[in-house]
Amino acid sequence: MGFGHAVYRTEDPRSRMLKEIARRFGGPRVDFAIKVERRVEEVLAELKPGRELHINVEFHAGVVMELCGLPREMFTPTFACARVVGGWSANIPEQAVDGKIIRPDARYVGPSPEPVPEA
Repeated sequence: MGFGHAVYRTEDPRSRMLKEIARRFGGPRVDFAIKVERRVEEVLAELKPGRELHINVEFHAGVVMELCGLPREMFTPTFACARVVGGWSANIPEQAVDGKIIRPDARYVGPSPEPVPEA
């Protein structure tokens, strides 16, 4: 994860922005991330000739989230929440054209919640 993108065939513009934010923070983690980025892109160029694989938004998003003090176990939920909001935003033009509210269906298939103990 963090390299390649289904849509962007060149550098992901979101990753460029996040990389710049990370650079403003500075420090050894950012320096290391940039070294890893360069090296992995070199290796990918050798392993996948003719296919440009660059970092995607996830790579520097993790660096920036950590530098902001977000615990690592919150990275995925934070990223998922952002995608949900983006999905809702994408529905706005559709709803405006149709004049009908879009109500996506969802069905929880996970384990039953633990009972809440009485206080």
